[in-house]
Amino acid sequence: MRIIIIDRWCCFLYSTIVFLAERKVIPSETNPSKAVTRNIEKGIGIMINVFKRFAPVLAVLLLVGILSACSSSTQNENASAATAAPTNTAAEATEAPTAAPSTKTVYPLTIENYTNNGEGTPWTAKSVTFDKAPEKVVANTQGAAELLIKLGLTDKMVGVAALYGAGDPSVQEEFKKIPVISENYASKELVVGASPDLVLGRADLFADADWGVGTVEGLNGMGIKTYLQNTSVKGATLDSLYKDIEQLGQIFDVQENAAAYIEELKQRAQKIKDESASSNAKTFAYVSDGGNGAIAVYSGNIDTFAGDVLGLLGLKNSFGDVTGDVSKEQLLATNPDVLLLSVYTGGVDPQTTLKAFYADPSLQSLNAIKNKAIYLIDFNQFWGYSYSIFDGAEKLLSDILANQ
Repeated sequence: MRIIIIDRWCCFLYSTIVFLAERKVIPSETNPSKAVTRNIEKGIGIMINVFKRFAPVLAVLLLVGILSACSSSTQNENASAATAAPTNTAAEATEAPTAAPSTKTVYPLTIENYTNNGEGTPWTAKSVTFDKAPEKVVANTQGAAELLIKLGLTDKMVGVAALYGAGDPSVQEEFKKIPVISENYASKELVVGASPDLVLGRADLFADADWGVGTVEGLNGMGIKTYLQNTSVKGATLDSLYKDIEQLGQIFDVQENAAAYIEELKQRAQKIKDESASSNAKTFAYVSDGGNGAIAVYSGNIDTFAGDVLGLLGLKNSFGDVTGDVSKEQLLATNPDVLLLSVYTGGVDPQTTLKAFYADPSLQSLNAIKNKAIYLIDFNQFWGYSYSIFDGAEKLLSDILANQ
C-alpha cells in the first residue's frame, strides 16, 4: 500500500514536468525550442519547491514502504516454509525405515496340503488348519524326521519309521532321541499308538486305507493332523523342498530357522550346478537287481523331485516320460550315459549286483558298462524326499567327475 502511494507521487511530479514542457507559458518567446526549455526549467523549479515543501512526508512514506516490503517478504518466506514443511515431513515419513515383517506365526494357521479317497487315486488339494504348534509328531520316514531335526524340532517328535538307508551323520545324536516305532514302513496301528497330534512324511504312505500309516481322511477323523511332503507328490521339484521347509516353519513357529536353512540349501544347489559344468554325463537310468543278477530298469517317471535335483548335475532321465515297465531291449536302444543303482538296508549286496552287470554279455554294448559308469546311490538320500538328497547328489557328482 505504501509503495503504491510513493509511486503515485512520482507519477504526479513527472506528469507536471511534461505538462509544463508542452504548454507555452512564455508567449513572448518566438523560438519554440527555447520556449520548451524555459517551460521545463520552470517546471523543474516548481517540482523542487514541491519537494522542499513535502520532503519530510515523502521521506516518512519511503521509509515505511521499505519496512513494509521487508516485512511482507519475511512473511511470504515464513508462509512458504510453513507450506513446504508438511511436504518435507511427509517425505521423511515415507523414507523412514518400516518395521520388518513379523516372523511369528499367528494361529489359527491354514495351509494347503493333500488328500485322496484312500484307494490310491491322485492327490487333490486339502486345507489344513492348525490352532497351535503340534506337540507330538510321528514322521513316517527317516528323511522327514531328519528335516524336523534340522529345524530344531527334535523334542516335538514321538515316533519315526522306515529306516532304509544311511542317516545324516550331522543329526545322528539328535535322531537317537526319537522313538523308532518301526524300522520298516509303519502301520496305522503303530502310528496311532504313539498318540500323535500330527503325522507327516511321504505321500504314498497315506494313500491306501489297507497299507501304510492310514489315510488322510481317516487320521483327520481321529483328530490327528496330517502333512504330506510336497516333494513326494508327482510333479515335485527342488522348489517343493523349499516349500516344505517354509510351511513347516510356519506350522511350528520356527520361521527364522526355516528361512536360514532354505538359503543354505539354495547355495548348495548352486554350487552343485556350477561344479557339474565339466561333467560329460548327460543321461541316466535307474536300475536294480531283478533276481539272480539280471538287470531291471525303473522308469522313475513319478520321481520328479529326484529328477529335478539330478538335473543340477546336467543329468536327464532317459525314461522320465515312460509309463509302465522298461525292458532290457529299451535300455540297450536308449543307451544312457550312466546307470544309477539304489542301495538300501536289507537289499541285495550292491557289489554282487555290480559284478553281475559288468559281466553280463548282453549288456556289453552299453556305454555305462564300457565306461564303468554304474554308480551307487543311497535310497534314503534319493527317496527320503528331504534335504539329504543334496548329500547324495554331491557324492554322485564327485564319483562321476572322478571317473572321467
